[in-house]
Amino acid sequence: MRPTDLSLLRVPGVPTVSPDGQTAVVAVSRLDLEADEYRSQLWTVPTDGSAPARPLTHGHRESAPVFSPDGRWLAYLAAEPKGSPQLHVLPVGGGTARKLTDHHLGAGVPVWSPDSRRIAYTARVPEEGRYGTADDVPPAAEAPRLITTLKYRADGVGFTNDRRPHVFVVDLPAEAEDDAVELVPPFQVTDGDADDADVAWSPDGTELAFVSARHEGADLDRVTDVYVVRPDGTGLRKVTDSRSSCAHPAYDPDDPAGSTIYLTAVPDLGPLGRDFVGRNTTMVKVSTAGGPVVPMLDPEDHDRGDETPATVVAGGAAFVGVQRRGAVELLRVPLSGGAAEPLVDGPYTVRGIAVGGGVVVATVAHDRSAGELIAITPGRRRLITGFGAPLQATGRLHRMREVTATAPDGYPVHGWVTTPSGPGPHPVLLTVHGGPFAQYGWTLFDETQAYVEAGYAVVKCNPRGSSGYGQAHGRVIKEHMGELDADDVLAFLDHALEDPALDGSRVGIMGGSYGGYMTTLLLSRTDRFVAGISERAFNDPVSFVGSSDIGFFFPDEYVGTDPERVAAQSPMASAHRITTPTMVIHSEEDWRCPLEQGTRLYVELKRRGVPTELLLFPGEGHELSRSGTPKHRRARLEHVLRWWGRWLPTSQNTSAVAELPAGPSAGEAAPAAGNGRLTVPATRL
Repeated sequence: MRPTDLSLLRVPGVPTVSPDGQTAVVAVSRLDLEADEYRSQLWTVPTDGSAPARPLTHGHRESAPVFSPDGRWLAYLAAEPKGSPQLHVLPVGGGTARKLTDHHLGAGVPVWSPDSRRIAYTARVPEEGRYGTADDVPPAAEAPRLITTLKYRADGVGFTNDRRPHVFVVDLPAEAEDDAVELVPPFQVTDGDADDADVAWSPDGTELAFVSARHEGADLDRVTDVYVVRPDGTGLRKVTDSRSSCAHPAYDPDDPAGSTIYLTAVPDLGPLGRDFVGRNTTMVKVSTAGGPVVPMLDPEDHDRGDETPATVVAGGAAFVGVQRRGAVELLRVPLSGGAAEPLVDGPYTVRGIAVGGGVVVATVAHDRSAGELIAITPGRRRLITGFGAPLQATGRLHRMREVTATAPDGYPVHGWVTTPSGPGPHPVLLTVHGGPFAQYGWTLFDETQAYVEAGYAVVKCNPRGSSGYGQAHGRVIKEHMGELDADDVLAFLDHALEDPALDGSRVGIMGGSYGGYMTTLLLSRTDRFVAGISERAFNDPVSFVGSSDIGFFFPDEYVGTDPERVAAQSPMASAHRITTPTMVIHSEEDWRCPLEQGTRLYVELKRRGVPTELLLFPGEGHELSRSGTPKHRRARLEHVLRWWGRWLPTSQNTSAVAELPAGPSAGEAAPAAGNGRLTVPATRL
């Protein structure tokens, strides 16, 4: 895969299935590199595989399709160029889609009422005069913000205390109604100084469940609760009574009384409601009368990993994706109790789930596709799409090889090695994932594929601290970051280098977020790496407290509060020891790992003459590499390859060697400022 191949990626979202189980619809997104924007359309495919998938709509950016319970309507979100997503409905039997909302900041995922006549959703409600709600008030002229809480901003969103998301309900237009007749505007069900999310209808349509943090002390903890409210906004009450982080409530549609709500949650966040490190999010239930959540799966062993924006309940069971050793398995969990049944396991990542008419449809990724739809019926799994074909046809995709190494204390370290074609020995890139409570796994990873195509063997693992291996695996690094996890990463690398196809004398290291943390930390401890790339890193726990959107709780829980122990776990505290050439990559609007986390590392290296570069991306946040603008994603990959072409050249990646940016090569004096030029667009300062 090459950076330009990003345009060939096809990424299906969460599917929906018609009530009769015959048809699946899914939004498929792609990167338009020329227009520098994302495009997505709805595709439809019969679940029996009798015909190939075909486009259903041809809008600019469409997403979140959901069939109505009666099967007569398809609700979805659609956005015009530079516009916000708005709720639309399309008659399944034929006709023109109709726009139902016009929220200034866009609408959220649609949720049908049981009678198919209303749709609930959430939408952000901006304060008057902000975010363009007043035509004559530009952002710089808005009134000052008075902040009195710890939770007031979020990466990828910005300030949140002046645009809270709340629950809305909109009535479906009458089928015979003329399109020229003005629709009844949506009704705002909830309000207040709290974020509301994940709305669901009760089976009789008389109540809405949603998730919010409205309790005393909500500004200081991570607890979220399930609430219920009538569609007219009356009768608000809290259902859950615990120290849990709740999400995705759902009712059993076959239980008319709606006596139980099923959801996913971290069941216990401790007495202060902040003990989140390494805690699994698992399947639980709660009585609608109120009470604590009751796990339906073992919280030690089951961590939800799919992207479905709801808990899927149908046919007396819940369907949930669970992280497992780099995979995300699909489990059928009986509501009445009993063992969970795996529907999809093995080297796959289940990303989305839907059920209709007894047919389960899942979006499933693997190491050669970002996602395909499979239809599951008793005794059979059927592949019904081929969205990955354009990229596969290039012949530039490479298979992963599963490897298990042994840490110095005897602990098994699980991961993968992906190598270029040919005998080698190939230079090696050790990559470290973010999180840290996340996992590398069985899915198409564009970065790995681009590096391997450029001639590098890519080594990656899930050290202690990662998800997918049980809570003990994830929690062992609490207040001990950079200890056992660092041992695991290096032990896995050493094991991989026993393969003669890998060149142990030419190894680079790179990672983002927690991966940037590990990169910076290891570069301060060893000179074994030829070069490094530290991206959007968590470099200094001390300054992180006051600068990050999660800083008020994240460092305290991960590295503790004892100054000596914090310093021992801080990459910035030991950055003065780094002598290895290091590129620092950061986004200018990253509020998760703020810009200062990167610029301070760059300045530390630059002042001491360590070969370094600072690559900054305007307008981007923490998720640049995954959801940044298409041109920035391509430019990032090109710059990364340019850096490795300089310090670890290969026969496939040598163009950067002859046209180096300013900065000394190994054994050379630094050239005069301004010498050299970049082979990819950037602004030299």
